[in-house]
Amino acid sequence: MKRLLPLFLTLTFPSLASTTVIYNANGYTPTYKGELKQFSTLVIKDGKVVKIGDDELKNNFPGSQSIDAKKQTLLPGLIDAHGHVIGLGNNLTQLDLRGSQSIVQVQTTLAEFAKSNKESWIIGRGWDQELWPDKQFPTAGDLDKIIKDTPVVLSRVDGHAIWANSKAIELANITIKTPTPDGGEIIRDHSAQPSGIFIDKAQSLITSHIPAPSDHSVNLALDQAGQHLLSLGITSTHDAGIDKQTWLIYKSRAAAGTLPLRIVAMLSAADPDFKTMLKAGRYKDLNDFMSIRSVKIYADGALGSRGAALLADYADRTDHQGLMLETQQRLEELLTLSFRSGFSANTHAIGDKANRIVLDAYQNVFKKTGGILLRNRIEHAQIVAPEDIARFKTLKIIPSMQPVHATSDMHMAQQRLSEQQLIGAYAWQTFLKQGSVVAAGSDYPVELANPFDGLYSAITRQDHNQLPAQGWRVSEALNREDALHAFTLGGAYAAHQEFKLGSLEQGKWADFILIDKDYFTVPVQEIFTINVEQTWIAGKLRFQRTPLQKEE
Repeated sequence: MKRLLPLFLTLTFPSLASTTVIYNANGYTPTYKGELKQFSTLVIKDGKVVKIGDDELKNNFPGSQSIDAKKQTLLPGLIDAHGHVIGLGNNLTQLDLRGSQSIVQVQTTLAEFAKSNKESWIIGRGWDQELWPDKQFPTAGDLDKIIKDTPVVLSRVDGHAIWANSKAIELANITIKTPTPDGGEIIRDHSAQPSGIFIDKAQSLITSHIPAPSDHSVNLALDQAGQHLLSLGITSTHDAGIDKQTWLIYKSRAAAGTLPLRIVAMLSAADPDFKTMLKAGRYKDLNDFMSIRSVKIYADGALGSRGAALLADYADRTDHQGLMLETQQRLEELLTLSFRSGFSANTHAIGDKANRIVLDAYQNVFKKTGGILLRNRIEHAQIVAPEDIARFKTLKIIPSMQPVHATSDMHMAQQRLSEQQLIGAYAWQTFLKQGSVVAAGSDYPVELANPFDGLYSAITRQDHNQLPAQGWRVSEALNREDALHAFTLGGAYAAHQEFKLGSLEQGKWADFILIDKDYFTVPVQEIFTINVEQTWIAGKLRFQRTPLQKEE
């Protein structure tokens, strides 16, 4: 078959008969009862699954539109339970520094970018000093060598630190006398001057001066992110923390029926208009493209910038235990506000101290206010004291985890953490064994959005070079079925959508993908190389790489 360039179908679709039959497929679906079913024929009507079965099923629907899947593997649409949609869209157009191996490489990339971008501020993301030879934070002076007269602000890959040049620092009126805000850190040089690195809540000292994006730019970022996610087989994504501008645009696009994919949006508790959004109540459109019924709260920083809050010192920084972005009292206030408005709370917690404080906060508020049945989550749950893991189950907290973080962080985590701290780190299997529902995602654009990278990491706990040979702390790895469940029904459950999404069962939306290799039989080292050929949402084709033959 002739190979075609990728084609995105976001707003317009070919007319389909009321019933569509996809046959001759190599189909798999998890089920609500915990089984894995195989099938070759999928019947769709009015955007929903009528039935799955063998190829004999096709004969029961004469006159339907029939599509030969050509033996390709068919899976339910994948759900990313933690990403940042507008951030991803922005990353596709802004300066991308992911994978830079040195300050010199960043400088070279910045210089090239500046030649063709004449914006009033240069914004970028993706640097990671852990990839550089000396692993040290850079300075404003390193950027000044390339750009002096235009403010430059570059976010670290995890979004928990920024690197600014002297012009940006000057425009923000930051001096040696500028106090460090609670929950943040200004890295200073030997003379106590700001070095150019601002961590967690200190970022706002700079970022509050960046011109606000226009509605047009947000809509553009949404469409670009949507097209990218569809090409990766993601039919639904959870957006972890939206501001008021995005909230208004999402609801407008949902009402107009122009969203590129399903989005489960969390209101950002850090937004100045948080209470206004809460008071407006929960939101859902009739076709389940937009759901807003949860709040994103931020408890600590990230491991890479040593902002994750730990119970003991960092192994590579004496007398430093990270940063809590909120006090327990403030966390309890935010949880109470959320629950009383009918919203669940999804709280970012990476370090073991942060996870413990967040669990304590949930427990206290449940006793006073209720809310335990709202399917509250801890986002990341990366480093958890072993004795606290069971509390997730007791308090009905969903661990929303990102498998790629383990393989991206493993070398850095070995340096940052002691063996004792690592016991409960990235503990997916331990959570599953105790009966917790794990919802899997990527945390794009911190990591690449490709869910097959996440599935590979979950199963192997290796990098793409199959290292370490036996996998890193491999006792916490998942099998292929459990990993797929975490990227489908796990995410659906976390969004209160397990009876609508996450599997190809009767009455659910017909969200599915066709891929070029059999996920369940391909050699494990090839899982991350799987390509998506087609992505369908509600029985409509949204992305195709290679067209299938249609029959009438």
